Amino acid sequence: MKALVLAGGSGTRLRPITHTSAKQLVPVANKPVLFYGLEAIAAAGIREVGMVVGDTHKEIEAAVGDGSAFGLEVTYLRQQAPLGLAHAVLIAREYLGEEDFVMYLGDNFIVGGIEPLVRRFAGERPDAQIMLTRVPDPRQFGVAQLDAGGRVVGLEEKPDAPKSDLALVGVYLFSPAVHEAVAALKPSWRGELEITEAIQWLIDAGRPVASTVISGYWKDTGNVADMLEVNRLVLEELDRRLDGEVDDDSELIGRVVVEAGARVTRSRVVGPVIIGAGAVVRDSYVGPFTSVAENCRLVDSEIEYSIVLRRASIQGVRRIEASLIGHDVEVTPAPNTPRAHRLVLGDHSKVQISS
Repeated sequence: MKALVLAGGSGTRLRPITHTSAKQLVPVANKPVLFYGLEAIAAAGIREVGMVVGDTHKEIEAAVGDGSAFGLEVTYLRQQAPLGLAHAVLIAREYLGEEDFVMYLGDNFIVGGIEPLVRRFAGERPDAQIMLTRVPDPRQFGVAQLDAGGRVVGLEEKPDAPKSDLALVGVYLFSPAVHEAVAALKPSWRGELEITEAIQWLIDAGRPVASTVISGYWKDTGNVADMLEVNRLVLEELDRRLDGEVDDDSELIGRVVVEAGARVTRSRVVGPVIIGAGAVVRDSYVGPFTSVAENCRLVDSEIEYSIVLRRASIQGVRRIEASLIGHDVEVTPAPNTPRAHRLVLGDHSKVQISS
């Protein structure tokens, strides 16, 4: 079995971060979310990975390389425009050949990996196997309808009036039969080749389509709120580790990781928290569920439930919560007089100010 990992797309819901960074490389607990998916694929015993990339291909290729760091063999497949999940299958046709494959959306996060799903597929050999989970607003997802016996009878992509609350999770398994389905598709109202329509084609053709309703944790990390929630979940699994420097005037409580080369001085850190290599935390408070990436500076400030990306600097700021702070960002207080906020913000930024 091969894997097809989708790492294209523009990441509009994570702007302005994704103006300069691939959405799949935004870190969770200081590790790109894409890496968790690659590790899950390797753990399932799959070695050959075709990675579909778009405009951010150089950054993705620099981060993943040939895949050997994950025990994988990665081949890059260029998608000129994000024209749908089924379009990714279409352009990967030659690479996939007549192999079964798992399709994994690179910005999705699934607790527990995919090994049980791959094992079930290999044993039962349907032409498609999908994962489903119950969501409060299925209009944002591909939605599956099951009959009384639990068989998939219908699929819709982002319907206005969903027939169930069962959303498709971003992991699919297919036999080579899916290529015939994809070849028969026409663009949807969104101008894309929809994978839901390909699976519906298989159902209509009488081909076996299996489903699993998962009760574990899954997130599409496409927006800031979901990124912070996944970060919280991963940090919950931290083991305390202090490889950097922590002075006697600092207090570290609970599961705190201080990477080698990081320095914590006269500060209070309440875990779960990770402080990356080369970071400086001085005269500050770092609260639970915060990831501070490498070479950041946090001085005379307070932060909690947030993600801080590489080389960001936060100095003299009273309180930051539930925030995603990008690479090389500088956050400082405004002058006392006149009492005004002074902002330099990129396109699509979102700011909430407590006056």
